[in-house]
Amino acid sequence: FSPFVGLKNFEYFFKSSWAWTVTRNTLVINILFLIVGTVCSVVLAIVLNEVKAKKFLKVSQSMMLFPYFISWVIVGVFVYNIFNYETGILNSVLTFFGAEKVNMYDASKAGIWPWIICLFNSWKWCGYNSVIYIAAITGVDAEIHEAASIDGANIFERIRYITIPCILPTIITMLLLQVGRILRGDFEMFYQIVGNNGQLFNKTDVIDTYVFRSLL
Repeated sequence: FSPFVGLKNFEYFFKSSWAWTVTRNTLVINILFLIVGTVCSVVLAIVLNEVKAKKFLKVSQSMMLFPYFISWVIVGVFVYNIFNYETGILNSVLTFFGAEKVNMYDASKAGIWPWIICLFNSWKWCGYNSVIYIAAITGVDAEIHEAASIDGANIFERIRYITIPCILPTIITMLLLQVGRILRGDFEMFYQIVGNNGQLFNKTDVIDTYVFRSLL
C-alpha cells in the first residue's frame, strides 16, 4: 500500500508561488461562467418560448443542442484555427482589411482569454441548460399571460413581470448547484483551449491544470 501523505499535497499547493494566482483564476472564471451562462440560457429559453413558428422552433432547438455533443478537443481546434497568428481566421480578416496581425497567444493579450474561454463555454452549454428553463417557462400558467395581454401588457412587460418572476426559483436553484462547483475547473476545456502556453497561465491557469502540470 502507498503511505498515507495526510495534508502534504495541500501544504505543497499553498506554499507554491502559484497558489493565489490559480485560485483567483478559478474563482473569477467560474463566476464569469455563472453570470454569462445563466443570462444566455435564460434569454435563449425566453426567445424560443415566444417563437410561434413550429418548423423554425424544431430546427433551432436541434441546432442549439448540437454544441453540447462536440468534444472539447474539436472546440480547441476551432479556437486555434480562429486565433492562430499565421493562418487564423481573425488575422486573415484583419490583413484583408489592411490592419496588422494580432498575436492572441502573447502574454500581453492574456487578459482577454478568460472572456474567450467564457464565450466558448457558454456556446457549448447554453443550449443544453436552456432546456431546463424552457421546461420551467412551459409550466407557467398560460391564463396569467392571457390576462396580462387583455390588460394591455406587451411582450416585454409579460416577460419582465410574469415569465422571469415565475422561473426565478429555477434560476436560483441552478445557480446554487453551480456555485458548489466554483472551485472546480473543467480540465479538458482549459487544457484543450489554452494548452501548455505559459504566456497565458497568469490569467487562464486554474487549480485543475496546475495540479496536472505539477504531477507531470
